[in-house]
Amino acid sequence: MKNRILTLYISMSLDGFIATKNDDISWLDAMALEGEDYGYGAFTSKVDTYIVGRKTYDVVMGLIGEFPQASKFDCYVLTRQDLPDTENITFYNGDIIELIEKIRSKPGGNIYCDGGGEIVKLLLDHDLIDEYMISIIPILLGDGKRLFVGETSSRKIKFVDSKKYESGLVQLKYLRDRS
Repeated sequence: MKNRILTLYISMSLDGFIATKNDDISWLDAMALEGEDYGYGAFTSKVDTYIVGRKTYDVVMGLIGEFPQASKFDCYVLTRQDLPDTENITFYNGDIIELIEKIRSKPGGNIYCDGGGEIVKLLLDHDLIDEYMISIIPILLGDGKRLFVGETSSRKIKFVDSKKYESGLVQLKYLRDRS
């Protein structure tokens, strides 16, 4: 695939948070319904690369003791530290534009970003996100870690689709608008 799409595929509370201040994401469990994957299987069937921030990586590791994405994708954990790579996980502390260009220059599937907020801001600052798949969870957290942090320049995005689920989750899909 020559044009590898970078998709921000993530969930947030109705008031814009992806985690509590203490990195608690257990509120997402309320959306777990047997047999319902909210389109995740179809989405990931076109993906072979996963990008995430080190803080999000640490939260996942702390919760389950492993990083399940590494068994499915080539993973890049963006960090400011020099950390040794592990099987299918590259700890990357270089230029984000160079990384995305390197990934896109090779044949393969799409690129999946799962946050956190600092990584989303970094990708937004360099206009690297092609598609936004944001699932709105019907909860108001009131405080926590925002999906969109800090100031970033204005950009156009184009609405593509929305889907509502029995659980109350609403999934929104937007594309970057180059017009």
